[in-house]
Amino acid sequence: MMRKIIIIFLISVCIFPAISEAESLPGWMIPLREAIYEQILSADQVRTLYLSVSATAGTNLSGTALDIALSRCEYFMGRAYLYEERNQEARTHFTEGLRLAERAVSAAPNAEAWALRAENLAHLCQIGSVAYVTVNGPNVERYAKNALTFNSRNALAQYLIAARWVYAPWPFNNIRRGIEMMMDIIDNGNMEKDDRFNVYSAIGYAYIQQRRSDDARIWLTRSLEIYPTNKYVAELLRSIR
Repeated sequence: MMRKIIIIFLISVCIFPAISEAESLPGWMIPLREAIYEQILSADQVRTLYLSVSATAGTNLSGTALDIALSRCEYFMGRAYLYEERNQEARTHFTEGLRLAERAVSAAPNAEAWALRAENLAHLCQIGSVAYVTVNGPNVERYAKNALTFNSRNALAQYLIAARWVYAPWPFNNIRRGIEMMMDIIDNGNMEKDDRFNVYSAIGYAYIQQRRSDDARIWLTRSLEIYPTNKYVAELLRSIR
């Protein structure tokens, strides 16, 4: 199985640059991202891919660019564990991803570093204690806004700000505002494949909260067109059928 995963990785490195010209991620990073959103591989299988991609990053990059790439690798690996509710393992990777993003911000502040700092922290808050969220939660939006000062069209930063209004529990959410902000990302954000999936699925989830099943179905179907095997969105769709 490990040999099969490595072969898939090597093949993907060769073909992704040809089919993903609009992607800002290096071709060797994309297979790891795809594995996370496709949700076909188990976390233990993803780990093999994560190690290969991390090693490739170390070979091809250095300095701040390497810290940013490795921060993203840690985030992806954390997501894989989070899907399986292996929260302690997920926490280890999000914590390391946050540390690397913070180092990148200190060395050479830029939109990508700030957005990754916000993204890793957001997931630490997701599995953190109430005390942790109380102290650190507000920093997610602050870091995302810092990213937007460097690139106002950074879709990840825009999404992290909007997600608060969609996913926070009542009375801290504002579903209508969240939908409007997500829609605005479509018009004013530089969205890549995973950004489109995240935005579309968030809109679908928000419409579920408003009991607008027909609208929810439209947006969840759009997100599944991007990653047809994603279990999270498939479950949301089943919930309204």
